[in-house]
Amino acid sequence: MTLIKSISGIRGTIGGSPDEGLTPLDIVKFTSAFGTWIKKRNLQQKSKIVIGRDARISGEMVQNIVVGTLQGLGINVVDLDLSTTPTVEVAVPMENAQGGIILTASHNPKQWNALKLLNEKGEFISAEDGEEVLEIAEKSAFSYADVDNLGSYTKDNSYLQKHIQAVLDLPLVDVEAIRSKNFKVAIDCVNSTGGIFLPALLKALGVENILELYCDPNGQFPHNPEPLPENLTEISSQIKLQKADLGFVVDPDVDRLAIVSENGEMFGEEYTLVAVADYVIQNTPGNTVSNLSSTRALRDVTEKNGGKYYASAVGEVNVVNMMKAQNAVIGGEGNGGIIYPELHYGRDALVGIAMFLTHLAKSGMTCSELRNSYPNYFISKNKIELTPTINVDEILVKVEEKYKQEQVNTIDGVKIDFPTEWVHLRKSNTEPIIRIYSESNTMNSADALANRIIEDVKNMI
Repeated sequence: MTLIKSISGIRGTIGGSPDEGLTPLDIVKFTSAFGTWIKKRNLQQKSKIVIGRDARISGEMVQNIVVGTLQGLGINVVDLDLSTTPTVEVAVPMENAQGGIILTASHNPKQWNALKLLNEKGEFISAEDGEEVLEIAEKSAFSYADVDNLGSYTKDNSYLQKHIQAVLDLPLVDVEAIRSKNFKVAIDCVNSTGGIFLPALLKALGVENILELYCDPNGQFPHNPEPLPENLTEISSQIKLQKADLGFVVDPDVDRLAIVSENGEMFGEEYTLVAVADYVIQNTPGNTVSNLSSTRALRDVTEKNGGKYYASAVGEVNVVNMMKAQNAVIGGEGNGGIIYPELHYGRDALVGIAMFLTHLAKSGMTCSELRNSYPNYFISKNKIELTPTINVDEILVKVEEKYKQEQVNTIDGVKIDFPTEWVHLRKSNTEPIIRIYSESNTMNSADALANRIIEDVKNMI
């Protein structure tokens, strides 16, 4: 059993002993800590928290415990029930709530669940705020309401339509352009809440011909739910067989978007953001942000359109902070996470789908032709297992020193930019490993660069 307590929330496998797995006692403890933190920030009025969940099997059990705990703290609860991460993020400010909790373990397998924590803006809480929540949990520093001051409970199923309408209202989303193309679109929603939201969105965008794979939100994931190429073989073959124009794949909480071209080939998760950013900055020129481990293609596209590209530390909170600091018009992460601040500061597959379809419709190209219009890079993802005696920080300093004649960034591990390729080393927050990502213009050269750095590290160890 696994329980991971981090600044961004609490996640773990369901069952087992308290403090070892994500048990009912752990859910109560960390919900109480977050609710207490919210109340401390909101002394003038009764607090309100929005919750929503993906469709995983444990979701209803976790939801019931979270709702009861928040009410027990005297906090009013607005429950979106089966929802998506971006929908909860949109709902928090719309409800004038003081926070939000999303019950999802994102792309993790079915035995996992998690509490993801949002502030009053509907954005993930900061590292400092997360530390404070963990400290409250560690000390059990919470007090519950008496019987006359319990929180209220409201179920609200209106946010499916409210979120979709907010997407449709964006000036860069062109429903008529999409409808005129009469696209045939395949979707794979891994039997989670994308199965509710994607068909509704596509119909609202004027897409009549939808090929639905795994759209029953029963939490029985038919394959590994992370939208990586090796997990998307079925939609790939169905697109070719059914002659679809393209396919969309989302993870269980619908904040990541992968695209499959009409020939069954992967558009590439890294290129979801590249394509949407290209469309956005063609129409609203400005800056872009992604994290240090994302493709250089975003920088190329941004500079081609007259903007400036910035790289942040890995993690959605860091990307959002950098986007605000640099007034970016779009940003995100190379895992298919698109952040479009015109709507909200969170990864949102629904916004991504609407923008991408508009871009594709207006380009006059097929999906594969659009992909081929972008610079071609390949990313190699590797890791080195560590023993407790290894000083990772010391190794990273040595790597930085060895390559000091190159362009080096140390805001998150060490990233070395060579003229035509890059490599990024960072220690994992959750596993005893160093992650090594490298990118070049062929897969062989990306692998070769990674292997060269791995040899450097092994020699240093």
